[in-house]
Amino acid sequence: MALKAELHCHVEGAAAPDLVIEQARKYDKPVEPFIRDGSFVWHDFTSFLAAYDFAADLFRTEEDYAKLTEHYLTGLARDGAIYSEVFTSPDHATKAGLSPKAYTDALGEGMMRAKAKTGIEGRMIVTGVRHFGVESVEAAARFAAKCGHPLVTGYGMAGEERFGEVEDYVRAFEIAREAGLGITVHAGELAGWESVQAALDHLRPSRIGHGVRAIENPDLVRRIAAEGIVLEVCPVSNIELKVFPSFAEHPFPALRKAGCKVTLNSDDPPYFWTSLKREYEVAAEHFGLSEKDLNQITRAAIEAAFVDRKTRAALLARLDAPASRH
Repeated sequence: MALKAELHCHVEGAAAPDLVIEQARKYDKPVEPFIRDGSFVWHDFTSFLAAYDFAADLFRTEEDYAKLTEHYLTGLARDGAIYSEVFTSPDHATKAGLSPKAYTDALGEGMMRAKAKTGIEGRMIVTGVRHFGVESVEAAARFAAKCGHPLVTGYGMAGEERFGEVEDYVRAFEIAREAGLGITVHAGELAGWESVQAALDHLRPSRIGHGVRAIENPDLVRRIAAEGIVLEVCPVSNIELKVFPSFAEHPFPALRKAGCKVTLNSDDPPYFWTSLKREYEVAAEHFGLSEKDLNQITRAAIEAAFVDRKTRAALLARLDAPASRH
């Protein structure tokens, strides 16, 4: 089994249906119509968000959040993952009635429990939500810069990428960059190549969340390859959200062939009926990737991970150990 690493997963969106059902019992909430037969149910972006918000609302206490990351990372490790980065949301913490610090500490506690059990390394990327506006996104950046949690190593922006102008958010990214955090931003998923170009021009990230619509502009693809920008690609999510009609038309192979650094990720896995393991299987089956190719994808993710040099070296050593090749 190929070893795996993930850079792009929203922590509230990683809660598996069985865990959500357990939480619903705890808070005496019916799971219908959001979960049926052990699976999330939605049919368009609005119903997807309704299901997402329903599940996210069932995580309220510090122990709930610790359980969430422990459950997710332990499952990932079972599937051969050695590294996981998750997007966290201070806005969500506040909505749940917790301080961003208590929320972050709890998620970190779950990561440490998963590491103690399985050896998987976990890190957090604090995210601002673009459609909540500039002040909210800057507040998330200030929290990320000041929180001092050893597992908070990155900052990003998610949310509706068609909202507002990228340049309005420059200050937030400067705050995070000055604090030494890794920088990523969602772009080029539901909006076109211009969204990716604007992100690169104004926010100077080392990674782009999704970025697949860059394929619409060959000059931009060349720039991404030349600058070594890493794309956090989520193939199954792209198909389920109809960014592309089929795997045959997905640009992953073309971007890779053009020299772009691409990685495989699950986004909001149970909502898209996927997992990191399935993303690797899709890449093998639909994109023709060999075991060696998949190993290179994992290497690209570890090399792009927001970790210190010592951790990166240890992860690469695990990847290169003879046992990992079986």
